[in-house]
Amino acid sequence: MTSASSSTMVIATPAPATRRAERDARRDRWFARALKASALLVLAVLLGAALSTLWGGREVLFGEGLRFLASSEWNPVDDRYGALAPIFGTVLTSIIAIVLAVPVAFGIALFLTEIAPEWMRAWFSAAIELLAAIPSIIYGMWGLFVFVPFMAEQVQPALTAVLGELPLLGALFSGPPLGLGILTAGIVLAVMIVPFIAAVMREVFLAVPGRLKESARALGATTWEVVWHIVLPATRSAVIGGIFLGLGRALGETMAVTFVLGNAYDIQASLLMPGTSISSSIANEFNEAVGNHRSALLALGFLLFVVTFFVLLIARVMLRRLARREGTA
Repeated sequence: MTSASSSTMVIATPAPATRRAERDARRDRWFARALKASALLVLAVLLGAALSTLWGGREVLFGEGLRFLASSEWNPVDDRYGALAPIFGTVLTSIIAIVLAVPVAFGIALFLTEIAPEWMRAWFSAAIELLAAIPSIIYGMWGLFVFVPFMAEQVQPALTAVLGELPLLGALFSGPPLGLGILTAGIVLAVMIVPFIAAVMREVFLAVPGRLKESARALGATTWEVVWHIVLPATRSAVIGGIFLGLGRALGETMAVTFVLGNAYDIQASLLMPGTSISSSIANEFNEAVGNHRSALLALGFLLFVVTFFVLLIARVMLRRLARREGTA
């Protein structure tokens, strides 16, 4: 009896473990399917947004073709539309914003991680997060009512007086001091994207092991040498990713740019003159647009999608090359 009961127990004990293993495997399959559905949903939304703007702008994109991309004329009365001026304004203001924002964001991140005392870091980090949370329309109102008069009265006359007479550089800073313009929009965009880039840089700088930095300082390295030779090589990919994240935000910004850009469909050499962008054109005119006018605005939306996609694609290629180079090294 004892041997039979013991053998029966040996045979019966694996059953609960088997049922539990089957239940866990079933839950894992459902979890994997849920994750796959979430990923496919993101791709479906992305593809749906692209196809909807492409379908909405098909009359202009397929009807006018390259003339729509190469022309800067925008005349809803005569039903003639060109995307060159909005594309030019979008790219130029974003480049200005990145050129101005990256050094400032790098300085903020370096100060918070290497120089600032411990009690100050928490306050400054909270301030950066607060700036990132401010709605874009608030930046636009600040730019229109505070920054535009300052640019018109103080900055633009000084730039014209100092740089306007130079042979080649002078063309970029010529014109009346209107306050509104490409340069103003680029500076406002820079103020907006600085918190995003600085927050990413700060987090990746903090992720560098302290032993590496302490070892470099023990060998006599200065703070700048520690950052240049230790911190940046270890965080290069993440820093570039943060910069392109800010660039993507600048490319798609609408309300802040609409307030300060001037909304003029012109391509001029001077950065002080008004211009337009894809997002501001859509925001200003979409409500009253009908027919080919609405199709042209939807085509602009598709072009903004394409520009942003290629910017992010370039970022991915650069990050992959950096990772491959670091692996080879």
